[in-house]
Order: sequence, then C-alpha cells, then structure tokens
Amino acid sequence: MSATATTQHIYLDKQHPAVWRALNGLGLKVREAADAAGIDRKTIELLNVRISQINGCAYCLHMHVRDAMEAGESHQRLAVLPAWRETALFTDKERAALALAECITELPDHRTTELEEGYARQHLSADEFSAVSWLVITMNAFNRVSITSHHPVRRDR
Repeated sequence: MSATATTQHIYLDKQHPAVWRALNGLGLKVREAADAAGIDRKTIELLNVRISQINGCAYCLHMHVRDAMEAGESHQRLAVLPAWRETALFTDKERAALALAECITELPDHRTTELEEGYARQHLSADEFSAVSWLVITMNAFNRVSITSHHPVRRDR
C-alpha cells in the first residue's frame, strides 16, 4: 500500500528549511547563553532528555540520551530521571533546573508555577534561570517539530 498525499508524513524541516535553520540558530544562541551562565553540557543534555520524556519525542530522546552519555552522564541517573524527585542522585542546582524544565514544559496551574519557579530561584542565579528557561522553550520547539514530522528513530548498528 502506498502513502497518499493525506497520509504521507511532511518533514517540517525539509518543507521549510529556512525556518528550520532559524530554529537551529536559536538553539546555538541558547547554548551560548547556557555556556555563559555556567551550565555544563551534561546538565543541558539531562534537561533535553527530561523535556523529551515529558513530550514523548522518541527521535529527540534517542539523540539526547546518546549526547548525555557522551557528556559523561551515567546510565543510573538517566534510568531514574522520570523519578528524579525520589532520589538523592541530583544536585540542588540540577533539581532546580529539572523543576523549572518540567514547569515550563507542562504549564501547570498558577500556584504550582509560583512554587516551582520559587524553588528554582533559590538555587539558580538570574542568568541560570533565564538560560534554563530558554533551553526548555527551545527544546520544546524541537520536540514539536520532530513529533509533528514523525522523524523516525532508526535502529543502531
């Protein structure tokens, strides 16, 4: 059975490559802001994985779990990441970044947002808070592009 025009996936990045390049450019600027704020690559990838878990983006999970491992993240911490609040494996700063990432991704009620942002502000400087926020916003955009495009995850060789 062949795909018809109404069932064939449209890769947004291929359909509008200039928009895709602009999103990638934003991603590079956000990475620069994170670097300038002192957020290390391991933490960035930890956040990318957690956001992608929440959004259910298989393509981004595949990519960022690999990137996290290359940055020195442990299998143990990645395995318990969905339950990070239940472990003592994460630093206060990582916990604050994860709480902020979940809050921005899930957009909970106003009271929960205030509590999570307050917790994050206790452990993150203004630069760190802003950089983490931009990381989360951008990763959410990448997740949505990959999910909408149905980017495939190919088997590792």
